[in-house]
Amino acid sequence: MTMRDGDAAIAAAIGIGLRAPHVAEIIATRPALGWLEVHAENYMGGGPALAQLAAIRRDYPLSLHGVGLSLGTAEGIDIGHLRRLAALVARTEPMLVSEHLSWSVSGGVYLNDLLPLPYTEESLAIVADNVAKTQDTLRRRLLVENPSSYLRYRHSTIPEPEFLAALVARTGCGLLCDVNNIHVTCANLGGDAAEYLDALPASAIGEIHLAGHATVIRGGKTLLIDDHGAPVAPAVWQLYHRALARCGVVPSLVEWDKALPPLAILLEEARIAATVARAVKDADARAA
Repeated sequence: MTMRDGDAAIAAAIGIGLRAPHVAEIIATRPALGWLEVHAENYMGGGPALAQLAAIRRDYPLSLHGVGLSLGTAEGIDIGHLRRLAALVARTEPMLVSEHLSWSVSGGVYLNDLLPLPYTEESLAIVADNVAKTQDTLRRRLLVENPSSYLRYRHSTIPEPEFLAALVARTGCGLLCDVNNIHVTCANLGGDAAEYLDALPASAIGEIHLAGHATVIRGGKTLLIDDHGAPVAPAVWQLYHRALARCGVVPSLVEWDKALPPLAILLEEARIAATVARAVKDADARAA
């Protein structure tokens, strides 16, 4: 069977998060995936994990997704951490490098969480400075991921998508658009997920994340938790379709971290992502 126009590009765009229980199986079976993403901090210490990553790198493009830079920290980027990230980037030559719009360091202490920040002109200047220093050190564009939110600071003056757009304008960074996080944030805080997505600069979106979430009841209210522990929800697939219609087929990743299923389940989620991308391309072709 002949591959349809665009199918190769779609296949190359879809990846999954590489997690330790799946490493051996991926090395042994080499499933048909476009790329793999890893958490950068898991490989900064060298050793067997980095050796395994080098073996996988021979077969798949990689993306490095950081969780420890703390872009929102007012005291500035940890230079030691940034240098370790730069060394890993130089060694693995990833196709993408990304981090979160959050903070996690105070007084030199890592708090082991991705904490929210108020969206003000002051915090925008802090994050922009940290992003600029990161990009200067890495000598490449950084993608910044929108968070999942459970509270809103009273003194925030800038809507989150506008904050991200302003960050792009000031630094030239890109965006990692997590459509599950958009859905979770809008469900928890109120707001229209489609409007949020449409407010982001489409040309800056360099990667999309897909993940599942949990639903809990707290004080009689429904709360969505971005736990990466379930299949992608129908509403998130719809938002993914809308995102691709705006920005085109960009690298898209299925994340799953909690209650990790067999690799076959992640591959099926990746197949669905490819189906959505193909539907968008077919619609574009019909409209042309």
